[in-house]
Amino acid sequence: EHGGKAATKGKVTFTSVILQILMIDLVFSLDSVITAVGIADHLWVMVVAIVSAAAIMLFASGYVASFVKRHPTTKILALAFLILIGVLLVIEGWAGHAAEELHLKNYAYFAMAFSFIVEMINIRFRTNQAVSLNNQPKMPEH
Repeated sequence: EHGGKAATKGKVTFTSVILQILMIDLVFSLDSVITAVGIADHLWVMVVAIVSAAAIMLFASGYVASFVKRHPTTKILALAFLILIGVLLVIEGWAGHAAEELHLKNYAYFAMAFSFIVEMINIRFRTNQAVSLNNQPKMPEH
């Protein structure tokens, strides 16, 4: 007998969902720690960044998720920030003195701020553009 049996999926339990959420939170927490270590030179700045990121994830995750859902290009921007910080970490690990002399962190901060501002302008433009398209007169139907 060749057919007949459909593939059965495993049962989703409350415990498995909670464990999956905890694992995702752990990954994002490690991401925040790595980012803070890559950007900051002082321990107190790292601590403030990590605690702030945890608080934002805890209290504003719903808003952030809906914002990212409405504006998917912010995912690409966040990925670009992570790649930039990762490259900066590699350069600092490889030639830390040269990276400091060249002020690479300052360039990275500027690039991130500039990209963020451009993305916010694009979001505002797309929002205004969508509203203006809805206000155009409709063509009569024949």
